[in-house]
Amino acid sequence: MYRKTLLTLTIVLCVTLGYALSTVAVELGGEAEDATIEAPMVVATPSEAAAQGGPEPVDASGGKFVWSPGPPVTGGGDEGFIEFAINIPAAGTYAVWGRVVAWDGNSDSYWVNWLPADADENSQETGNTEFRWGVAGGNEWHWDRINHWLDSGTFEREWELPAGETTLKIYTREDATMLDCIYITDNLSEDEAEVAPKLPTEGVDPLWTAVEAQGKLATTWANMKETH
Repeated sequence: MYRKTLLTLTIVLCVTLGYALSTVAVELGGEAEDATIEAPMVVATPSEAAAQGGPEPVDASGGKFVWSPGPPVTGGGDEGFIEFAINIPAAGTYAVWGRVVAWDGNSDSYWVNWLPADADENSQETGNTEFRWGVAGGNEWHWDRINHWLDSGTFEREWELPAGETTLKIYTREDATMLDCIYITDNLSEDEAEVAPKLPTEGVDPLWTAVEAQGKLATTWANMKETH
């Protein structure tokens, strides 16, 4: 009886532990200003945004964000991008959330390509709506899941990715659209409260490669760990 009870408890414990481990979401995060940056997209501060004439986007993570500068209600854009090199820990399906500010209907979109899942094309040049992200509007920092803004409607995006290094490129579509940081997860819920996106300082794993401003050498997280 004792052995049967012990065996039963062991099986229950293993099954429960295995289920718990299988439901732990992958969580990666990074500051937008740590990507490679192609002008006219630049790193900016809240006061620099306010100087363009819109509401000041206070409380940016790390005090900075990226954008292609412009005043509200100008439209235009389609120049510049940021690029992240991201190490995916396990093959799977992933979603990306961005912490954003979009003042108005002329400053609320990007183009997004994530290789190797997406076609290797410059969507900023091709205008392929499969890669158009319609950013949720608002004058305060808020999380928005990257989507397809298609002519037939707006649908959340997901990417099937292998383990290993990948490349996420976020291109300017409209000036004045602001991006503070990104959060990557294999939790595909569309409910923000269920996903609970986190800032890079809130316990998520770092992106594998954090590239400093354009023209500087890339520093990998692996190399940083080896030197400490």
